[in-house]
This record gives sequence, structure tokens and C-alpha cells, in this order.
Amino acid sequence: MSLIALDYGEFFATLSTRGGALWSFEMRHQGQTFPLLQIRGDAASDGAGLSGCFPLVPFGNRVRDNGFVLAGKHHVFLANTDDDPFYLHGDGWLGEWHIVEHSQSRCLLSFEKQQDAQGAASPYVYRATEDITLDDEGLILTLTVTNQGDETLPFGLGWHPFFPLTSRTKLTARASHYWTEESDRLPGSRETLPCALDFNEARPLPDHWVNNGFEGWDGLAEIVWSDDNLILEIRASDLFTRYQIFVSDISFDPTYKKDFFCFEPMSHAVDAHNQAGLAGLRLLEPGASLCGSMRLHPRIG
Repeated sequence: MSLIALDYGEFFATLSTRGGALWSFEMRHQGQTFPLLQIRGDAASDGAGLSGCFPLVPFGNRVRDNGFVLAGKHHVFLANTDDDPFYLHGDGWLGEWHIVEHSQSRCLLSFEKQQDAQGAASPYVYRATEDITLDDEGLILTLTVTNQGDETLPFGLGWHPFFPLTSRTKLTARASHYWTEESDRLPGSRETLPCALDFNEARPLPDHWVNNGFEGWDGLAEIVWSDDNLILEIRASDLFTRYQIFVSDISFDPTYKKDFFCFEPMSHAVDAHNQAGLAGLRLLEPGASLCGSMRLHPRIG
């Protein structure tokens, strides 16, 4: 595991090869430092799950019953963490990435998922790259996955950022519908947006558990921290037409201090493997690739 520092103008970031994680992203302005991501662990010792942001590859979130059927073949997954019964968020966030290129303001990482013994844990075999670059506007992440297996499979991409949360934090992110959540943290039904989860106009995050997927996103979002007069604009490429919002609670995490929330750009729905039309997942033949990007552009309002 290696830690990598990036520095450009007003911006600073720390990366880890463990999980391809973006541990921190900060803006320096007029003698002050503003953290744009919420860190909950130690980059030198903890996994990507406690970082500020980690990649979702070859797909994000969960698959119902840890399996799906494609072209008449049943594919299965095994749980990949100790505290969740599902194969969660793919492999990239749990694997060791390698440095391909590195400069003061840019780092290119790569990760390879090899064939499991008889496909026991996952049918996926692929190579992923993550390009992290600082520039005049902030930070841009570009994630690419290439199917290196011998069969066509559905792939998706996303990121899992953790953003600072206060009672005055507001989010704007367009959506047409959202998915209710079942008791096993899987999607229930597709519904119109309730008032508390309608972020088509700026709205504070709910003060309770939220773990829902949203669709009909135009790839633009804005987070405002009015206490610091700080604004973060999120711009995702056309691949990302959905997002997931997560707000924890103490019944799930006794250490939760209501100090972060997650806004996760995703190319596909949760459990898209088992939805009609694959709900945003893309079928990649052997050798084919999928690519998407996300820009984080902070500014003082």
C-alpha cells in the first residue's frame, strides 16, 4: 500500500493504492483549509471504506440473492465483507491498485481482477484504471473498466464519496423518481419523489436514515455548506444517470455523529442485474471497455 499526495494551486488531495481510494480533497483559500470530503479513518492503516471516496467497479451496491441470470446462465457472488451478507460494491474498493503514472497534480492507478477458482466469488475478470487529476477548477476522476474475461457480462461504474454534513448543509440534484428501500437494503418500488427527498431544488439532508436510489439525473449536483460560504459543484459525464443517497444512523453505526452523508453517482440502479433491460448496466463483450468521469469543483460563494 502506498499513499500519494497531489498538489495544484489551491487544491490538495491524498490517494491510497489500497482500494484506489481518494482519502482527502481540500481547498486552501485566504489562509483557510476547507475539507471537501469527510474522512472517518486513518489512510495508513484503514481500508477504503473509511476514506473520503472510493470507486465502484465492476458495479456498485448489492445484487438480490447474490446472483443473476444472463442468457440462460446463472451467475453467483459470495459475500466479500464480514459485516454484509451481499457481494458489496464490487472488487476495486477492496483490492490493491498499482501506480501507472504519477506527477505533482495527477495519478493514474490500475487494478486487475483475476478469474476466481471456478468463478466461485464472482464471474467478473477485468482491468480497471482510475485517473485522478487536480486542475484550476478542482478535481476530476475518470474510471475505466475493460472486460478481460471470456464471456459477455453487464458492467457499471460509480463512486462512493462521503461529504461533510451539518444541519445547514443543502443538496441540489435533479431526479424524476426514487426507489423505496426494503429491509435487506435492496430496492423496493419505483415511486414519485416525496417532499423530504426531492432535491430538484436545494434542500437540507433528512435527519434520519436514508439509503435510496434516484433516477432521471442530469449529471449535475451542488452541495452548499452555508456555515463556510462554500459550494461544491459536481459534474458527471453522460454515463451517470442515477445517484444513491446514504445518511446513516446510530442503529446501523453506533459511532455515527451525523457528520457525513453520501451522494454516489452511479451508471446503474441498485440490483440492476435483476431488472428489465439491466437498468443502466452495459453489456461488455470480451475486450470491450466502459468509461465515465466526475468533476468536483469547489468555490467560495
